[in-house]
Amino acid sequence: MELTPWVASWFLPFVTPICIYVAYMDMKSMRIPNPSVVALFAVFAIVGLVALPFDVYLWRYVHLVVALLIGMGLNAGGLVGAGDAKFVAAAAPIVALADLSQIALIFATALLAAWLAHRVAKHTVIRRMFPDWDSWTMKKDFPMGLALGPTLVVYLTTPFF
Repeated sequence: MELTPWVASWFLPFVTPICIYVAYMDMKSMRIPNPSVVALFAVFAIVGLVALPFDVYLWRYVHLVVALLIGMGLNAGGLVGAGDAKFVAAAAPIVALADLSQIALIFATALLAAWLAHRVAKHTVIRRMFPDWDSWTMKKDFPMGLALGPTLVVYLTTPFF
């Protein structure tokens, strides 16, 4: 894994609240708010200057562009939501290219866990606690922020274990 504890410790405290908010809002409204995506990008733009060597920092912007282009294509094909694509693009510079296979594994695990937890929770008291969440009534769509946010947080905690 290329992610070091130094880099992770700089990003983690700023990224975690954004990811929690994204997961919550996506379950509540089936939307990832643009200000949260902008905030995630701002975290990279500011914290990245301290956490990463400058040449690496600059190259990581290529991650954003590539992820955004792929996300736009997937969104145009109806495979992912626009907010999901923007969130992934904003998160992409935080992820080292060498760690792509690890983040894919983390995402696959988070997606399965999020889907299962969401499907179980909608048949429990949790649904009565949050009856206005749009995600409860979606037949086909799923709040991907519930998996995307934890994926980034788990990725940033892996150097510590």
